[in-house]
Amino acid sequence: MTTDATNTLDVRTIVPRERHPLIFGTFRKLAPGDAFLLVNDHDPKPLYYQFQAERAGQASWEPQEEGPERWAIRIARVGAAS
Repeated sequence: MTTDATNTLDVRTIVPRERHPLIFGTFRKLAPGDAFLLVNDHDPKPLYYQFQAERAGQASWEPQEEGPERWAIRIARVGAAS
């Protein structure tokens, strides 16, 4: 079981419309207990709500850094893959 995010996904240079599909694609590849560190240029609160709606009970969301120019969130798989 991985306890620390070993992979970083920095989406600050990714076109905004491609960010959520990339993030969810990265999440789908995680085994239970694995995590990645999401780095973004704005508060990813809408993404948090999308995870709650589409992946309820499958992900943990742990803010590591909260702005004003950089946000870092540790996202881990805590449930079974869908």
